[in-house]
Amino acid sequence: LIFLCLRHWVHNYHIDGFRFDLASILSRDRNGDIVANPPIVEVITEDPMLADTKIIAEAWDAAGAYQVGSFASLRWAEWNGHYRDDVRRYWRGDYAQTGHLATRLAGSSDLYGDNGRQPYHSINFITSHDGFTMNDLVSFREKHNEANGEGNRDGDNNNFSDNYGVEGSTRQVAINRFRARQIRNLLATLLLSQGVPMLVAGDECRRTQKGNNNAYCQDNTLSWFDWSLVDEHAELVRFVRQLISFRLGNPTLRRRNFLRGGSSAAGVLPDVEWFSPEGSHVDWYAADASLVCFFGAPDQQRLLIEDDPSAGGTEGKPQHVLLFSHAGSEPRTFQFPVPEALRSLPWRSFIDTAAAPPNDIASCPGKLIDVTQPLDLTDHSLLCLVADARPAVRRRIGQSRP
Repeated sequence: LIFLCLRHWVHNYHIDGFRFDLASILSRDRNGDIVANPPIVEVITEDPMLADTKIIAEAWDAAGAYQVGSFASLRWAEWNGHYRDDVRRYWRGDYAQTGHLATRLAGSSDLYGDNGRQPYHSINFITSHDGFTMNDLVSFREKHNEANGEGNRDGDNNNFSDNYGVEGSTRQVAINRFRARQIRNLLATLLLSQGVPMLVAGDECRRTQKGNNNAYCQDNTLSWFDWSLVDEHAELVRFVRQLISFRLGNPTLRRRNFLRGGSSAAGVLPDVEWFSPEGSHVDWYAADASLVCFFGAPDQQRLLIEDDPSAGGTEGKPQHVLLFSHAGSEPRTFQFPVPEALRSLPWRSFIDTAAAPPNDIASCPGKLIDVTQPLDLTDHSLLCLVADARPAVRRRIGQSRP
């Protein structure tokens, strides 16, 4: 019946994708045991009518199965719950989360890198239809599900959220500014990460459920979309729109294969490189809340290898991306990364989550950055620089290097 319903929706209504709630239950046999090759998963995987649809698993179930990174079929993408939790914890300022953030930014190879999967198997998300909205994630420390009639016992208790001073809405200007910055931090991280971003409708305009993180039973204004929020939070809508446009126009952020890393010290730009706030290579054992991430633009040969029209293909112009993230509670000064191969590039400002709108994101090429000068980041802020990739220098056969 499941299979026939999927076919019906695709054939008659042209539905182009499905997400399976608590999908690990499909991996269980009649005794409730997890099996390696569950029949229904294989049927969905191999059916030609479903071949061009997006198939996404919430790769866990209510009985305790957790298959993120190991769902029964490579055909299925997976909600990455580790991404959600690690990004939330980093920006909340939890202890020693920098390494986790780096892993999630780079596509979660710890989950998908050893079994034939690639970054596009990871559905990156920070919020979903379950749990807090983005607005509530930075406005409530505790869930408030009393309206559900279960004595606030329902819903997840582990939300990795904070209210930053007042539970719920407030008129305190400083708290509201901080919450707005945190939302920009979270959204920028999501849309600058390798993998497939998932954004919940309403997060771009701060839809709230007033702290209810289990609003399945609330068919009322608590869960309805209030379209007036689009105008009320037009600056955030603009921020998200430009972020999405940048991602779609930059194949550097849509790599189909895992990044290989390397060092630019030798003059060759790697696809990813990590630095400390001092500009040297990062010490992963340091309990630091600050990180610099360089995503190198792919060359034309790499673009052709990774071309996939269904995933946006090679549309756009590859640009280098340099991301400075700081989740500490005090301002911090960053030095530009030391390697000359990076310093010689024409870096321009793109995102500064600490800046007031509309200066939080550039709608056209931002100002050039003087790489000899330090960069001062306020507490809990993100700075993103971009640089055009220089074309490869062609040499005649026998011509020596300069």
